Amino acid sequence: MNSRPLKSSRPHIGIFGRRNVGKSSLINALADQDVAIVSSEAGTTTDPVFKMMEIHGFGPVVLIDTAGIDDTGDLGALRTDRTRRVIDQIDVAMLVIAENTFGEMERQLLQQLAGSGIPSLVVHNKSDIACIAAPLRGSLVNEFGVGVIDYNTVDRLNTEAIIDGLRKITPQSLFKNPTIVGDLVSYGDIVLLVTPIDLEAPEGRLILPQIQTIRDCLDNDCIAIILKERELDAYRKVIGAEPRLVVTDSQVFLKVASSIPPHIPLTSFSILFAHLKGAFEEYLQGTPRIQSLRDDDRVLIMESCSHHVASDDIGRVKIPRWLTHLTGSNLTFDFVAGLDSPPMPIDGYSLVIQCGGCMVTRRQIMQRLRPAINAGIPVTNYGMAIAFCLGIYERAIAPFVRRRFDATDFI
Repeated sequence: MNSRPLKSSRPHIGIFGRRNVGKSSLINALADQDVAIVSSEAGTTTDPVFKMMEIHGFGPVVLIDTAGIDDTGDLGALRTDRTRRVIDQIDVAMLVIAENTFGEMERQLLQQLAGSGIPSLVVHNKSDIACIAAPLRGSLVNEFGVGVIDYNTVDRLNTEAIIDGLRKITPQSLFKNPTIVGDLVSYGDIVLLVTPIDLEAPEGRLILPQIQTIRDCLDNDCIAIILKERELDAYRKVIGAEPRLVVTDSQVFLKVASSIPPHIPLTSFSILFAHLKGAFEEYLQGTPRIQSLRDDDRVLIMESCSHHVASDDIGRVKIPRWLTHLTGSNLTFDFVAGLDSPPMPIDGYSLVIQCGGCMVTRRQIMQRLRPAINAGIPVTNYGMAIAFCLGIYERAIAPFVRRRFDATDFI
């Protein structure tokens, strides 16, 4: 199983508890199959492991199996630190306890979850050995306001109660699939998707934002037409029908903008995802601050996935080049991939640029951006930053803020 965050916007559920309380066994029970390694030896799970699965009666989820919060030694301290960092990545938590053992480490964990706004459920496992004591149940309910379920993974008789408990505490918004283009188009509209094939495109397939946008077009009963930027003129000659919306890879913004009449809405895949799951209002405020960058300012560029860095990588090569050219300043760039922490305190940066985030959840993106936003540091997004550098920012964001700009501004 992959221990890295998976490509999913489905609910992320973190499983926490001491070593050998049955966290992995609980995951197997919820999945109704053996997806996690189970052993009587404490400490079998050493790092957070992300498992994408379907829970019958609940739906598709990502369950995160974590190391024991009571791990010991220098290595154990690193493991427990990684376990607690999972809190920034989840939507819902389950704390697994056993044999009525609830101490300071469980208390601190529940307090941290509550402080992060994460709804929690307590599962008292191994009830075949000892049922949960009434005083402990009452204390958990009264002090932390959590649901408590007695359970054992041997007979799994109470699995439905756990699923029902999860369903009750999971925010309803997580069960809805937000639309990517649905609020921009109508039934039968043509959506033109410009997808260049370059060194960064995975061989034999499209990148995830393109795939997800195609599916969303189909879900919204649109006609999705996919082509490369070199075929735009051929499209106009052969088909000729005017698209309701044009979405392009940010790297060919200028080429596409010159080929598409100004009255046709134009944006990029990255901006679509910024609107879908990013801090869009903060991006709108932060993007124009690019022009205020000066010599020796530091810019943090945050990718949300780990990928092979090509010679002309969009985040590590092209965006720094465009920013430097626009500002004429000697800027310093730091890069962080996945959900790792920045290499220095956030207040040392003058600008933060977040990728579209197709592989992570909105909560994960917001958790990454919140320190910068709270510190008053401008934030923006790959596509919005590129559009600004190329001089077509207002046209690129107009489909989402159409009331702020008149279409004649682009003619």
